[in-house]
Amino acid sequence: MKTKLSDGTQVHCLRKPEAKMLDHHVEGYLQHGIEIHDNDIVFDIGANIGVFGVRVMQKAKNVSVYCLEPIPEILEVLSANATLHGQGKMHVLPFGVSSENTSATFTYFPNTPALSTLHPEQWDVDPRAFEKAVKGTMKSPPANMWWMRLIPRFFAGAIAKQLIKGKRTVNCELRTLSSLMEQEKIFRIDLLKIDCEGAEWDVLQGINENDWAKINALVIEVHDTDNRVRKVQDLLLAKGFAKLHTEQEQGLESSQMFNIFALKS
Repeated sequence: MKTKLSDGTQVHCLRKPEAKMLDHHVEGYLQHGIEIHDNDIVFDIGANIGVFGVRVMQKAKNVSVYCLEPIPEILEVLSANATLHGQGKMHVLPFGVSSENTSATFTYFPNTPALSTLHPEQWDVDPRAFEKAVKGTMKSPPANMWWMRLIPRFFAGAIAKQLIKGKRTVNCELRTLSSLMEQEKIFRIDLLKIDCEGAEWDVLQGINENDWAKINALVIEVHDTDNRVRKVQDLLLAKGFAKLHTEQEQGLESSQMFNIFALKS
């Protein structure tokens, strides 16, 4: 199926409301010094259906985007969007990214594909985490989904249960970022975007020392379990990213999800 984003851009999707939410989410990544320039090379880890890739290609000329997505049903839609919008510059790679080349079992949520994850245990830390996320979305929805504010908050629990209903497991291949850079002959990454539902630390551990120098900027969604935000901040500082900004998106203040923006200069 297809839907239209906030500016009328048409995309293939699995769930129309989720595509609009993803677009809203993407807007929050391109701030605090994160910019797209002509001829940039962007890596999108946890690309989902490719909304971020579509948007960065609209920001400048001749941008190349490498989109990583391991879940087959989501990958199919991502590939359709790469065909629709990619102009040969939106490259789809059917892998998850981790600290080693291996395979692993993902949990796929058909009713909310964007939350599919290699680490479903992260939601066990707070059994009401899904409900809190739903409440946050109801409080601060995208402008074109204003009607969500009208839904009584006490429905959040029921909505959350529906979202995770029918979950199933999928075996997927994992690659390190450094191995993918070698495979694709990538000698620089102007922007590395990581949004992989709790696997962000594993992604960073799969970057070889000599490849860190090739990465110019990052934006990462970090799930703050076991003091992970501080660990990521310390790692990025050690790798030469002098400018860091950490924040929570509006509506997610009660969650463990943070965005870290990192620049070298």
